[in-house]
This record gives sequence, C-alpha cells and structure tokens, in this order.
Amino acid sequence: MSGCRQPGCTGTIEDGYCDLCGHPETPASPLSGPSAGTGAGAGTGGTPSPSGGSPGYDAPTPSRPLTGPVSTGRSRAGALPELADLPSVPYRDPAAAVMANPEVPEDKRFCSNPDCGKPIGRSRDGRPGLSAGFCPHCRREFSFTPKLGKGDLVGGQYRVLGCLAHGGLGWVYLAADENLDGRWVVLKGLLNTADAEALAAAEAERRFLTTVDHPNIVKIFNFQRQAGLDYIVMEYVGGQSLHELRRQGPQPLRETLMYGREILRAFAYLHEQGLVYCDLKPANVIRVGKQLRLIDLGAVQKVGSPPGSSWATLGYHAPELDTRPASVASDLYTVGRTLAVMAIPSFSPARNGVETPLPDSFGTESFIRLLRRATAPDPAARFPSAEEMEAQLVGVLREVSAIADGRPYPAPSALFGPERLAAGAALSADTGLVFDPLDPRAAAAALPVPLADPEDPAAGALAGLVGRDPAQLVTQVAAMPQTPETWLTRARLLAEQGAEGAAQALDDAERALPGDWRITWYRGVRELALGQAARAVPLFDACFSTLPGECAPKLALAFALECSGKDASLWYDSVWRTDHGYVSAAFGLARSGRTGVLDQVPPTSSHRVAAQLALVASVARAGRPEALRPEELATAADRLDDLTDLDPRRREAMTAELLQAALAWLRSAGAPPGAPSGAGAGGLTVAGAPFTDRGLRERLEGILRRLAVAADTRQERHDLIDRANAVRPRTWL
Repeated sequence: MSGCRQPGCTGTIEDGYCDLCGHPETPASPLSGPSAGTGAGAGTGGTPSPSGGSPGYDAPTPSRPLTGPVSTGRSRAGALPELADLPSVPYRDPAAAVMANPEVPEDKRFCSNPDCGKPIGRSRDGRPGLSAGFCPHCRREFSFTPKLGKGDLVGGQYRVLGCLAHGGLGWVYLAADENLDGRWVVLKGLLNTADAEALAAAEAERRFLTTVDHPNIVKIFNFQRQAGLDYIVMEYVGGQSLHELRRQGPQPLRETLMYGREILRAFAYLHEQGLVYCDLKPANVIRVGKQLRLIDLGAVQKVGSPPGSSWATLGYHAPELDTRPASVASDLYTVGRTLAVMAIPSFSPARNGVETPLPDSFGTESFIRLLRRATAPDPAARFPSAEEMEAQLVGVLREVSAIADGRPYPAPSALFGPERLAAGAALSADTGLVFDPLDPRAAAAALPVPLADPEDPAAGALAGLVGRDPAQLVTQVAAMPQTPETWLTRARLLAEQGAEGAAQALDDAERALPGDWRITWYRGVRELALGQAARAVPLFDACFSTLPGECAPKLALAFALECSGKDASLWYDSVWRTDHGYVSAAFGLARSGRTGVLDQVPPTSSHRVAAQLALVASVARAGRPEALRPEELATAADRLDDLTDLDPRRREAMTAELLQAALAWLRSAGAPPGAPSGAGAGGLTVAGAPFTDRGLRERLEGILRRLAVAADTRQERHDLIDRANAVRPRTWL
C-alpha cells in the first residue's frame, strides 16, 4: 500500500484508490477535496466545487417537499433511552498524538492551485525537495513547513507543544492554555497565506464558528494572530475518527446508525442557525467517549451561498453542487454517503474520479431505502430536514436493534396513529381451517391512519369527529372549512370504503398538496379496499421508500402482498420483531404457518384471547392427526382453560374440537372404537377427560349435548344431537 498523492490527503491507496478521499493514484479533478489527517480537532478540508451557475442564483425553497412526509419534524429519538449510547472508546493522550517529525512527505506535495495541482517540492538530482518556495509551473507560492515550533507562545496564552496533523487548511498544533492550568487546546492555521481560497475558508470558519455551541460539534474558544498568521483555538478532542475506525473494517450497522443519529443532531442545530456543513466524511468526525464530534467546520456556509463556492469531497458531495448552492438536502446527501462508507463492506466512495453508486443490496431493506432516499439524485426527493431523517433513521435503528437483541423496541410514531384492529384474527367457520384468507377490505380498515398536521386550522375539529357511519363522517368533514387536512380526511374516508368519489377526492387533494406522501398512502388504501391488492403493492412500496423507519408502510405492503397471493412473511416478521403493538403482523405470520408467534402477543393486548384461541385451533385443526403428539393436545386444552374471560359457549365449542382431534389421534394410532379404559397415552388427560377412547367420547358427548340445549336454531340443535349420538360410547344398555 502507498500514500495518497492528493494535496494534503493522508489516506492510503488500497486497490488503486484512496481509502480517505476516494481518488485514484493519479491527481484528481478539482472537485476532490484535499483532506487533512485525523488529528484531534483538525478535520479535513475539501476544495471548492467549480462554479457552474450565476453567483446571484437563489435556491428555490419549495413550501412542501415533493416526496417528504408532512409532520412537525420532531425527532422521536429522545423516547428511546435504551438506544441512546454508543460503546465508549478510550481517550487518546494528546502528548502521544504529537508528531515527532512534522513534515509533509514529498509524495504528498502538490500545488494548491486548482488549475495546476502538479507535484512540487520534490527531490531532484540527489537534492531533497524544498518544503517552501514557488511552483515551477504556475509560480504560486507554497510552504509545507510548520509556522509554529515547540515552546512558542501564541497570544501570550497558548504554549505550543507540537504538530498534530497537516490538513487542507494548514498545520494543526497541540498547545496548552497557560491561563487555564494547562488545558489542552488545538491551534489550526493556514496552509499558505498567499492562497486566497484557503484564506476565504478560514475567514468563513472564524465568522460562523463563534456562534456555534452544540455537544456534537467541536468548541471554538478563541482566535489569535501570531507573526501575521491567524489561528483558531479549539478544544482538543482525544478520540478516533470514523475514518480510522473504518480502516479497521466495516462498522456494525447498529453502531453506524448511532453515528448517523449523532451527526444528524449536529446538522439539525447548524441548519437551525441557517448554516450548512457541506463537507461531511468519516475523517471529519471524531468518536470520543460515547459521543461523536464534528471537528472541521472550515467548509461551513450560510444556506443560499453562491453556487460553486461550497467545499466538497468527491464521493460524498451532492451532484447538484456544481450549479446550485449547498442546502439542507445536499448536507443530508453527505450523511447518506458517509453511512454507506462506514457500513458497507468493500465500498469505496469514488473510483476513477467518479462517485461510486450504492450497491444493489447491502443490508436490511429499511437501511437500503434510508440511504437511497438520503442520496436521491433529485434534492426534492431527499429527506426535507435533518430532524425527519433522524426520525426515520431511529426507526431503522429500532428494527436493527430488535434483530440483534431478540426483543422488540416499540415507540409511538410521529406520523401514524396506532393499529385500529387486528386484521385476519378471527377463526374460520370452517373447522378444517384455522384462518380464512385475508379480506382486503378488512385489511384496509385495520391500517393505522396518518396523523393530521397539528398546525392545520381544522386539526382540532377533525380530532373531535364522532360517529361510526362513514357517510355521516364524510358529511361532517364536508361542513368544515376547506383546509389541507379536511381534503385529506374526506379522501381517506372515501378511500377506506372504496367509495365512488374516492378517486376524484384524491385527485383534488393531490392538486392542493402536490407530493404529499399521504395521498399515495390513501391511493393504496383505496385499491386494497376495492380488492385490487396487486395495484396497491407499488403504492405502499413507495410509501415504505419514503418512510423507511416506519412500521405502518411495511404492514400495509405485507397486507397487499398477501392479498395478491404473494409471500408477505418478510414484512410481517420485520414489523413484529420491532413492535408487538402491530398484532396484525403476528396474525399474518400465523397465516403463513408460524402460529407460535401468537404466544408473543402481550397479555395486556385486547387481542390476546384471539391469539390464544388461534393457537388452540392450530392444534385442533392440524389436519394430520398423526403429526400431533398427545401432549400438544393436553397443552392446548390447558391453554383454553386459562382463558378465564372466554365466553362459555365458545370455550365448549373449542373444547369439543380438541376432543375430536384427540379421538382422531387415537384412531391414527390404531386404538379401536370402544377400546377399554386405559388404552391410549396412559395417565394423560385432555380437558379433564382420560386420554382413552371411552373417556374422550364420554366427555365429548356431554359437551355436544350442552351445546345443543343452547343452540340458536332448530337445525343447529339437531346437528349437535346427531354428533353427540354418533360419538356416544357403545354400551349394552
């Protein structure tokens, strides 16, 4: 392996490409950013992207994201303390981080002029290369020598201890603050005082960073001038950069998502201040203790700065930066690319001077879709804010954590209400089946309802809607003032019923609210309610791509797939693993043959009885008696006895089914009808009856006769009496 030859980059060439900046071994295009080492508080700098538009260009600010969710944008991360902490990393002793020989290797010396970029300061004819001088190609002055030496006192306060790193914006020094008992600080200077772009970047850093105060962003203490040079004084962050961690191998997905959450919190703060970070990459993030810190804000800009003026690194920067200003959307693009680099094995951000596309598959589907939305080519298709991306990332983190820990991580959704009922939970009237096929209309009625925007003028009135009749509710909504939420509510009510006016109502809502994901959701609900499940699949799939951290879209997709005759167990399993509040997912798995998950329905759930009954029915209606064991029948009967709130008639009917199944098992085992007491599984009882032909028949006959007495119709009573007579043990009387 060899070192990267890009100006200021300390990465290593692996497989022909730099593992830090992504460039090939040859000098790269102007968009590639010269990157610094990962010294504490140093960070890395990119290069300005070439301007491709008018400096006076104003970025459009759409009132609504084209594909984004409509919500308050409040993060749910605070509701998940069990997911809050990263594993701690050891503190790095600053004295051990000081460079013994602070010089830039000759093979890393390149002209900083973006129009030149040629090698400089190289050995020739046995003479060592100059560390300072003028580029022989363009005559730009260069200097790779530290301007401060050990023992220098800057500003009468900061005693220099040595160099930590050399980055795109110059040398980074470790110093002790003699006014504060020798507190460690970092001094960051300029690479070249004649470099106008570097000077501009430093001035930008000074201007913005004095107001920045966030736990995930390096603290700026002071600005000082020494021998005509400016230095930023910042805290020493003694940890490992994400770049260093990535060089040890791909990071666990769970930890990668935790990194993303910390980064997004910092970005949300910057965006609130009207600033964009611009140049996120693993080398610019330090992991210290249980936190992350952004350590280089040299590329920070105000939102709407002229196009082409933002600093960027090839493989991480958004594609529109050539012609548009840096924006919230372009910042979130860098988050997606950084997470991809951290988590995906063998993924290099760029090859041959071109950004590497994300692979087709690289982890859980929810994570794939999170990154694909964050890095969508169209900025309007990305997440509209750092808060909303964090909310979806936390949802994916809950799913990943549930898989890793084998327990659910439930949390209330900021976008959906709870599941309204458990679809497909009722037992089939056909005793040869446990469940009937899922009814699409019932599935549509069970889906959670997207929450209304609380800032809508009609939100309060909509929350007070009363009545169960859909037509009555539609009438109530029609009488309200026309607002986005009343349009959507009317469309929802009609869609859930598959009513004639639903399509027109949805078209009207879409004209008023272009790009609102809830319209796509309600179109899927309408297709499902109409029995057109195959047409609902792509609509719910699109909602899942928009909201990859939400359980509701995956549940809806599972419903649509099952109703269209396709395997939906993957999505049911994902939802159920993450949140046991979606009981429909457990019943979906049970319909696919995994009835055992129904035992996981919480005792506090209103669907617990239905789940336990289904478990009993799965034994009673097994279909192949020889596949059962007598103990399973006894356990099912005990399970039935434990349902103290079950209607007595329902209990007796299910007990009768179990006894009938027990008799079928005896016949399959070769026990003849009327066999004497004691034949069968010795000592075992089922529903209080000895597990013998005679014992089971006597118990079953008594239950059938009691059911006949309480029958609702004459025909039902006659049928039950006939069954009782047929099962009655043979006697001489």
